[in-house]
Amino acid sequence: MSRAVLGLDRFLALLAGIVLLVAGAATAAWGAGWLVRVWSRSPQTLQLQTASDTFTTAWWPWAVGIAGAVSALLGLWWLLAHLPRRGVGPLSLPGSGRAGRLLIDPSGAASTAAEVLQETFGVRSASSRVVRDRGQLVVELKATVEPDADLTSVVAATDDVAADLQQVLGRDDARARVRLAVARRRRHRPRVH
Repeated sequence: MSRAVLGLDRFLALLAGIVLLVAGAATAAWGAGWLVRVWSRSPQTLQLQTASDTFTTAWWPWAVGIAGAVSALLGLWWLLAHLPRRGVGPLSLPGSGRAGRLLIDPSGAASTAAEVLQETFGVRSASSRVVRDRGQLVVELKATVEPDADLTSVVAATDDVAADLQQVLGRDDARARVRLAVARRRRHRPRVH
């Protein structure tokens, strides 16, 4: 969720709270007969004839239909604006300053790390994605290893890939999370390695 949407949420929540507070207090004061002291022209009884006359006019169904369509579109936009976005865009590298910004797309580095990990003997497949998790930049690497793979060499390869990734990204807040899954069945590989 962007800062603009968060700011709009807070403003609208404050506005709705004020409206509900004033409407509730006015209703309670009107019911108790105190509203006349503050607003001398306050009605003693509610006249609903004007509202029922409005409901029978020719333009009322069109107005309600348009208001409903606009409300539905605003509601859809509101829901989409509140979807969690954990993806990460371009990152500033050390050395960025007033003269210019050095940027890196972390998804490219993460994809390359997954490709390097996939070349490790015993690793069947690997994928990656970059997310923000609790204020930290996290590169998630997922790898499927063969059932007979040497886990010591696979873990050593993941450590090397994570260290290389840290060096490429050049950021102190970058972390790597590696998840290894063991395949259920062995895939037939050529005997020559």
